[in-house]
Amino acid sequence: MGNKTLAIIKPDAVRKNLVGQIIAKITEAGFKIKAMKMVRLTKESAGGFYEVHKARPFYNDLVEYMTSGPCVPIALEKENAVEDYRKLIGATDPDQAAPGTIRKLYAANKAENAVHGSDSDENAAIEIAHFFSRKELLENYVD
Repeated sequence: MGNKTLAIIKPDAVRKNLVGQIIAKITEAGFKIKAMKMVRLTKESAGGFYEVHKARPFYNDLVEYMTSGPCVPIALEKENAVEDYRKLIGATDPDQAAPGTIRKLYAANKAENAVHGSDSDENAAIEIAHFFSRKELLENYVD
């Protein structure tokens, strides 16, 4: 079990001005924010980030969506971070998400589902490195 994960507040949630509410839910759940910034992904950056889905039929739509506006990547820390964050955000489809989860509260549909969460400790490390330099992380991961 790791203690780091990546959250991304996606463009639909940024457009709806939900950044503050989502960050509040994250911190209320005991996560520490170790690095955060607002970025506008390029097609190359989004394509690289979602490379694992390249063969899937939704890949091009996903890249278009993630480049449609700014998003907020956040490096989080907490014991059992990946599993706990995934519980907090709920199922990809908000209609199937548990009550009180971020996606149940704020996602419009399965495609515009408000947030991203790493699915494994290994991917969390890769995804955090995609958005944050080693220097940014070292400065923020020192207590």
